[in-house]
Amino acid sequence: MFDRLEDIIIRFEELQAELSNPDVASDQNQFRKLMKEQAELQPLVDAYLAYKKAKQDVEDSLALLEEESDEEMREMAKEELADARKRVEEMEQTMKILLLPKDPNDDKNVVVEIRAGAGGDEAALFSAELYRMYCRYAERQHWKVDLISVNESGIGGMKEVVFMINGQGAYSKMKYESGVHRVQRVPETESGGRIHTSTSTVAVMPEAEEVDVELNMNDCKFDVFRASGNGGQCVNTTDSAVRLTHLPTGIVISCQDEKSQLKNKEKALKVLRSRLYDLECEKKANAEAEERRSQIGTGDRSEKIRTYNFPQGRVTEHRIKLTLYKIDSIMDGDIQELLDSLIAADQAAKLAKLNEN
Repeated sequence: MFDRLEDIIIRFEELQAELSNPDVASDQNQFRKLMKEQAELQPLVDAYLAYKKAKQDVEDSLALLEEESDEEMREMAKEELADARKRVEEMEQTMKILLLPKDPNDDKNVVVEIRAGAGGDEAALFSAELYRMYCRYAERQHWKVDLISVNESGIGGMKEVVFMINGQGAYSKMKYESGVHRVQRVPETESGGRIHTSTSTVAVMPEAEEVDVELNMNDCKFDVFRASGNGGQCVNTTDSAVRLTHLPTGIVISCQDEKSQLKNKEKALKVLRSRLYDLECEKKANAEAEERRSQIGTGDRSEKIRTYNFPQGRVTEHRIKLTLYKIDSIMDGDIQELLDSLIAADQAAKLAKLNEN
């Protein structure tokens, strides 16, 4: 590990030298590429330098204990030694986590699909609330949400909603949201006061670039139609909505959010690329079943991952057996504690597997 870290320090210093070169600074593409690499290495470099400082503090404290006869000074040295050893352990753990193989999709934007499952109108209402929850979370992260398509129910619910989240590291956090979300509460339409259970399925896919997926346009069939629902004057009077069918897979994507037919086509193609890329990633993950089992959840769309129990005010994350009693703030987009806990558990599982090998 330490040989690798020394190599990283050397590379980091090389990057600093290259970035100060006027020829590199004048080439914006090259400059951005080197800046990105430097930013990725910075946390490791900082952790390694902090580790080396803590190691030096341990040696200094031990030397002081050997030389010093004054009891008060010895006590102070013992405290500093304990603190330095603790920092050494913490930095070792931090460096191991930072050196874990990175998911190549972590920096990508995401396409999110929410579909109402069991529960009829109540499931559609819950899907709309999940959509709002993710929009509020995206706001907190200063990410941009771009609605692609929505199929609304008559009482303010969403039978299906597809949207994009654009932001640095969106997939690294949002990927843990894939699966079945279950809600338990008394519906407004329930006169007897009985608690009902409904579900919504969330699929989170990394946005695929054209280089990620080879798409044959001859395999794509486009149909245009008049948009429905609220959308302003032009939307309902022109054939601007687009239905894209991918013939080999049978995937169908509708997009009617934009007034322009061309923009709707572009959005539909983005979703299609992401779906095809996600299918390819899933195949690879299934081929590496052992590694997949070591990670948090399987990413399987049929896996029940979380329960939102409104009468008890709790949200339970089943994959890591975590329960939080703050359902109102979570539904308002405060899901960072859930995501941080999932990320930590995922890293712990990967580290444990690494130590086995």
